Amino acid sequence: MDNTPWVSSQKASEGLGVSEETLKFWREVGYLKPGTHWRTDPHSRFLPWTPEVIYHLPWCKEEIDYWRDQDAPINKKVA
Repeated sequence: MDNTPWVSSQKASEGLGVSEETLKFWREVGYLKPGTHWRTDPHSRFLPWTPEVIYHLPWCKEEIDYWRDQDAPINKKVA
C-alpha cells in the first residue's frame, strides 16, 4: 500500500470537496504554494511532456481551513 500524502488532482478534489478547477484557481491565486501544497509528478513519462499536478492532501486541508478561518474569498466559484 502506498502511504504517500501526495495524491492526484482528482483525489485531492474529492478529499477537499471541491472541483479540480477550483484547485487550479487556488494555485493561481496563491492559496496553495508550489513545493509545499502541490508539485508536478516526477514520474510523468508522457511525450510531449505534460506533467500531472499532485497535491499534499493533509497540508492542503490545513491551508484551506486557515484561509476559511480568515474569511478569505476561498469559496469563490470557478467555471
